[in-house]
Amino acid sequence: MTTAVVYDPLYLEHDYPGHPESSSRLRAIVKALDASEMWKRVSKVDAQPISLARLHRVHAPRYVDAVRRGAESGGASWRGGETYVGRRSYDAALLAAGGLTGLVEAVQQGKVNNGFALVRPPGHHASAEEGEGFCLFNNIAIAARAARDELGAQRVLIVDIDLHHGQGTQYIFQDDPSVLYFSTHQWGIYPGTGRYDDVGVGAGQGFTVNVPLTPGAGDQMYLAILDELLFPVARRFSPDLILVSAGFDTYWSDPLGSMLVTVSGYGEITKRLAQLADELCAGRLVFTLEGGYNHDALAHGVLAVLNGLLGASIADPLGPPRFTERAIDRDYLTLLRKLHGLV
Repeated sequence: MTTAVVYDPLYLEHDYPGHPESSSRLRAIVKALDASEMWKRVSKVDAQPISLARLHRVHAPRYVDAVRRGAESGGASWRGGETYVGRRSYDAALLAAGGLTGLVEAVQQGKVNNGFALVRPPGHHASAEEGEGFCLFNNIAIAARAARDELGAQRVLIVDIDLHHGQGTQYIFQDDPSVLYFSTHQWGIYPGTGRYDDVGVGAGQGFTVNVPLTPGAGDQMYLAILDELLFPVARRFSPDLILVSAGFDTYWSDPLGSMLVTVSGYGEITKRLAQLADELCAGRLVFTLEGGYNHDALAHGVLAVLNGLLGASIADPLGPPRFTERAIDRDYLTLLRKLHGLV
C-alpha cells in the first residue's frame, strides 16, 4: 500500500503572528513527522498551484481577484473579520488547493493508494463568494469538483470531521447529487450552521448529512456515527472517491472545542474510513488538513491518521482525556437513521 503526503514550505508563509491558524501548526506536524521518520514510509506528491480554470469552478472570479489584491497590497487584510490575507497568502492558497487536487489526481490515476494533504490555509469554511473561518479557498470542494469533472469520479463522498461545520463545502454542493457531504460538528459554536434536518436542497436533497453534537462526545460516539450512519449512507451512495476534511480540534483539550476525541480515536476513525474506501471505491481515500489548535494533539493526530492509512499500529503518547466522555446517544442515532431512510 502506497500512502502519499503533499507538503510545501510555502504553506508556512501564510502567517499572522498570534493568530490561532498560524504556521506553527504545520511546523509542529513537520517536526513530528521528522522525529518519527514518517517521511521514509510515505511517498511525496509535489504541489503545483491550482489553475484559475479549476479555481473558478468553485469560487467567483471577483472573490479570487480580491484575495490576490489583498496579498499584493503587502500588509494584512481581512476576510470575514477573522481570516487574514498576508503577502504570500494568495500564493499559498493556490498551492494548497493545487496540492490537494494533485494528490487526488495521483490517487485517481492509481499512482498511490491514499494520502494526506498537509496544506494551509485550510478551506472548508470558504464559500463561492467569500473566505471566512480562517479559510481562503475551499480546497476540498475544488478537488472534489476536479475529480468529478476531469478525473473520472462520478460520485464523491466528503466526510468532514472538523470541530466546526464546513458550511462553505455544504453550500457549494447542497444542490448537487453527485457529491454527498457528511459532517460531524459541535453544535452551538461557529459558524452556527449544520442543523441535523438540513439535508440539501433541490436535486441535492438527501445528499447532505449533518450530525451536530453537544459537548462531551468522544471516541465511542464518533465511531458509532461512522458505523451506524455514515457506512449505510455511503453504501447507498456508492462513491468513486472519499475525501476527508480532517480537523483535529475535536481533541479533548483543544482550546476551541469541547469534544473528547483522543489520538487513538483519530487512528480508529481512519481505519474505519479506510475499510469503507476499500469496500466501495478501491481504497481511494484522501485526507486534507483543516483545524486543530493544540499543537501536540495536532501533530500526533496527523501521525495517527498516516499510520491508519498505512495499516500500521497507532500509538497515543498523550493518553486518555481527563474527563468522562458521554455515552453513545442511541436515541439520537435512531432519529438520524430514520431521517435518512435507514430504518
